[in-house]
Amino acid sequence: KENEIEKATKEQDVKYKVKESTELDATAAETGTDRSGVQAELDAVLEYLTKIEGDCIAKAETHEERKARFEAELAGCKEALRILEEETAASLIQRGVLRGVRRHA
Repeated sequence: KENEIEKATKEQDVKYKVKESTELDATAAETGTDRSGVQAELDAVLEYLTKIEGDCIAKAETHEERKARFEAELAGCKEALRILEEETAASLIQRGVLRGVRRHA
């Protein structure tokens, strides 16, 4: 009789352990799926962060870039000065302000 009780107890233990194992397998599969979704979301966020960091974080300008920008600005100023000088000289000649200065034909 004692063996029968022990056998029944062990069968119930096995039954509950199998049920628990099945539930744990299902939970593990669900957790794995959740993790995949969260990982994809994290990857997208990190990619976006990298993009906006490139746009938002100031980068030091190299010497070559500063020099090129300065030279372009200087060339623009020289061109503007040349145009203003030509316009001023032409305007003064037209009005006859400059005595003895005539326009070239």
